[in-house]
Amino acid sequence: MQSKSKFWFLKHINILDGMDESLVQSIDKMSSMSTVKKHQPIYFGDEPSRSIFFLKDGHVKISRVSADGREVIIDVIGPGEIFGELSLVDEGEGRNEIAEALDEALVCAMNVADFQRMMKDSPELNLEVTKKIGLRLRKVQKRVSDMIFKDVRQRTAGFLVEYAEEFGKMKNGIVTIDSPLTHQEIALLTGSARQTTTSILDEFRKSGLLEFSRDSFTIKNYDKLKKLAG
Repeated sequence: MQSKSKFWFLKHINILDGMDESLVQSIDKMSSMSTVKKHQPIYFGDEPSRSIFFLKDGHVKISRVSADGREVIIDVIGPGEIFGELSLVDEGEGRNEIAEALDEALVCAMNVADFQRMMKDSPELNLEVTKKIGLRLRKVQKRVSDMIFKDVRQRTAGFLVEYAEEFGKMKNGIVTIDSPLTHQEIALLTGSARQTTTSILDEFRKSGLLEFSRDSFTIKNYDKLKKLAG
């Protein structure tokens, strides 16, 4: 996984696309890269927010635990994304979320204070980070809205469509998605029970919309699935 250089990976981080090469080189010098094993935590809630992270390979689950011990998955991060970005605005307060590798992940960590200085010196970087935070907050707001106004079948279809748009590869109208998510994790993302999620996925498979295995989804009729999402 680490055959390519850290600099090569950083150049392919979304918010750094098109940035001055000297800025990417500075991040390269001030950051550290490590491999995180499947299901290994990257940070816990209530930890001091001293680092921001760049995901170079793999997938990371961002979640919270409710007062009664239930896990709530907020987002799934894929290659090329940043995460832990709220540490840039929380003034060193403890995190209120958990980041965990869903599969083997290659992660780059950088000191928040160093990154904040770069943002101050680079209006372009500041803008990209601000846009990224805004987009992620809107994504969470949409998920909350879907919980209120859509039934579980629509939410499951909507999740698959969203997941395909973020991580899928389309060929001849068929979308394939490499997915480390379990049915339980999909249920947590869609506000459902695992048994209900499995039943809906089986229904989609029987109707010819979807095929799935332990590590991938294949959407065979993307347009119809999108209509089901409402």
